[in-house]
Amino acid sequence: MLGRKRSRRGTTALAGAALLLTAVAVQTGTGTPAHAAATHRVLFDNAHAETAGNADWIISTSQPDPLGQDSSPSAETDWTGALSSWGVALQKTGGYSLKTLPPGSGLGYGGTSATDLSNFDTLVLPEPNTPYTNAEKSAIMNFVKNGGGLFMISDHTGADRDNDGYDAVEIFNDLMTNNGVDSTDPFGFSVDSLSIGSDHPAAISDGTDPVLHGSFGTVTKSLIASGTTATLKPADNPAVKGLLYRTGYSGNTGAFFATSTFGSGRVAFWGDSSPVDDGTGQSGNTLYDGWNDTTATNAALALNATEWLSGAGGTGTGGGSTSCTAAQLLGNNGFESGSTVWTTTSGVITNSTGRTARSGSYYAWLDGNGTATTDTLAQSVTLPAGCAARLTFQLHVDTAETTTSTAYDTLKVQVLNGSGTVLRTLATYSNLDAATGYTQRTFDLGGYAGQTVTLKFTGTEGSKYQTSFVVDDTALDVS
Repeated sequence: MLGRKRSRRGTTALAGAALLLTAVAVQTGTGTPAHAAATHRVLFDNAHAETAGNADWIISTSQPDPLGQDSSPSAETDWTGALSSWGVALQKTGGYSLKTLPPGSGLGYGGTSATDLSNFDTLVLPEPNTPYTNAEKSAIMNFVKNGGGLFMISDHTGADRDNDGYDAVEIFNDLMTNNGVDSTDPFGFSVDSLSIGSDHPAAISDGTDPVLHGSFGTVTKSLIASGTTATLKPADNPAVKGLLYRTGYSGNTGAFFATSTFGSGRVAFWGDSSPVDDGTGQSGNTLYDGWNDTTATNAALALNATEWLSGAGGTGTGGGSTSCTAAQLLGNNGFESGSTVWTTTSGVITNSTGRTARSGSYYAWLDGNGTATTDTLAQSVTLPAGCAARLTFQLHVDTAETTTSTAYDTLKVQVLNGSGTVLRTLATYSNLDAATGYTQRTFDLGGYAGQTVTLKFTGTEGSKYQTSFVVDDTALDVS
């Protein structure tokens, strides 16, 4: 029998798996963190039929490097493509390095290819028409989770330009619900299956938003030539924010342009490809000049969003603020002062030899009795307004359960408000997550900036076989 601080635990070989909710740091071993370079590195995808049919969603015919067509473009016609105005505008600032993922390539993360996502700060997906593979979806999600920016540009439902049975609406919804990394509505929105004929979505009134008021100008309106919108789900991700809405809509419905965060990264969604179309492209394509449309401010919106996604635009939904002082907010975050600061079930914080701390001597040991037990560990904290906030902790899971299909014992990690109402369940882990050693994961809490919240771990165990949830080295970093 392995000793417990207050009762008993079933014997088992340690098969501990660790989980971490990173609020402070980027996971290791997955490539270069985004936002590390002074030049902001942007990759435009052209490996998923972005030029099928009448589409021409490229910044240049020279791929992967647009500089091969013209190394010093001064006009959008110096590069060929319906997105060349976008590319040339960024290139002329001197602060961006642009590349294109060519046809026949695949998206990867953590590899050695020159177009691997680890070499970029932002990935632009301009109306993909072929689905992403499982490996590509995992690469995209891990890229964002670890600090990358993701720009998703959709089109109306039924815009299947290569007639393969898939349109951008379906492809983006599949990315967000079936990706192998986090399929629980990670961005806090879904793309609507709509075909909206025309409209001029207006910007919300928010003078501090860096996408609406960035260095490229003020955004007032966009346009829908034929597009769709998104439905926002702030209960799933409080960082999601609608910036421009279809006429007559507000709140969680009819969002034509939205931003969000995931892990340490940022996300932007736009419901139509026509606003970024500059009306020029390769011969034979029928295009629409939304970039220069004087009834909207599409150029400013595209460029400001790229700036924000690349980490160059100040504060935002999940971005840092130059007025924020970097700090770690959790008290007794490594548990070395025993049960001080934390509110716990008796005996949860311990230096028992029954399990091993990741660092120091003390750790939090939830459940592990082999009897019907509920253990809790909680701490309230105030997050400064306008700051980025990321939660990290290490979790080791070991179990005596033999099933490979049923979650008998669970650990929920949740954010609560001052009244004890659950604002969001960040993760649920179980006996099925048992593995060797401690591991870390990342969750962005920037959506709760300016609020006092309670972080709570709740372990619930069945009545037969033990599962131990061992937590150590927690941190809540703001910057």
